[in-house]
Amino acid sequence: MNSIQRAKVGDYVAALHALKEDNRLRGLKPRAGIDFASNDYLALASAPRIKKAVYAALEAGTPIGAGGSRLLRGNCDEHETLEKEAAQFFGAETALFFGGGYVANFAVLTTLPQRGDLLVLDSLVHASIHEGARAGRAEFRISAHNDSQSIEDTIRDWRAEGGTGRVWIVVESLYSMDGDFAPLEDLVAIADRYGAFLMVDEAHATGVYGERGRGLTAPYEGRENLLVVHTCGKALGAAGALVTASAVLRDFMINRCRPFIFATAPSPLMAVAVREALFILQHEPERQQRLAKLAAFTHREAGLRGWRSPSTSQILPYIVGDNARAMRLASALKARGFDIRGIRPPTVPAGTARLRISLTLNAGEDDVRAMLDALFEETRGEAR
Repeated sequence: MNSIQRAKVGDYVAALHALKEDNRLRGLKPRAGIDFASNDYLALASAPRIKKAVYAALEAGTPIGAGGSRLLRGNCDEHETLEKEAAQFFGAETALFFGGGYVANFAVLTTLPQRGDLLVLDSLVHASIHEGARAGRAEFRISAHNDSQSIEDTIRDWRAEGGTGRVWIVVESLYSMDGDFAPLEDLVAIADRYGAFLMVDEAHATGVYGERGRGLTAPYEGRENLLVVHTCGKALGAAGALVTASAVLRDFMINRCRPFIFATAPSPLMAVAVREALFILQHEPERQQRLAKLAAFTHREAGLRGWRSPSTSQILPYIVGDNARAMRLASALKARGFDIRGIRPPTVPAGTARLRISLTLNAGEDDVRAMLDALFEETRGEAR
């Protein structure tokens, strides 16, 4: 690299070097080993039914690309059919299909909360929610993780300071790095008490929890003050995200949401794939049951080895602490045939680097036993 090139990119080089020194430099790695890393919880990403549905749609003339935004020529029958059926499936008044969970969260939070409103974010919500809050019009404050009292105190303090706008409480139903659950019943009550909206990101619960995989918000869907993001790229095995909400909020987003208005619509073929995934949830409940059984088995086996995970879900965080050690442990397990990824700050708080063990139907009980044996051999039985 010559001096001119160095001057142009020197700051980037320095930043990358700092990440390397802190053992946080990232790179892309291929898939390898038994899957304990993906979010393909129900093993639908390769489901024959979904493949057949996509092939049939292609044969019937469904285009690969939408060719434009939904407000131009990109609005396809496949999008509208999916949204109608998804609203019925989840028990909501309406649904709106976005290209992914990140863009859906960003779109909602830069469109619906207005200047003078308040966003109360759980401290561990997805990065896309934080980014949407920073880019949006409303003020935002952070509440302690899964602490209903902290949320209520934040709202009271804001009101006492003269805040008069609408309050938006924003949480995940199942947290992606810790595997713990939001106190949704309490949050619904708080939202009602303060005339607030409750926005719930169901990314890691849709398909896995609730009757027929409708998610943890299933008992509350259809409420005027509830908005839910159902990600389609995890348990549903496809891509995109469905935002379920009242017709008023949907219409407002169609008219004011820049990430919706100015983006090319998602592939009609992906709408077909998601629609088929919802069909599978309704007609193959054994997938959900098998995953629940596998999660219970894994927690039981971990307990027999002295590890009491704070999670009770299909996501088990094995806290290591040190960044370098977490990555060395992930590499050691990969060499033994298990795809488990190390997670470091800023994805998780400083000092909590971890292995994120994700349970999917791509692995079985024998795989789990072997993985746990390998993990405890590599850590010499340290309980975390």
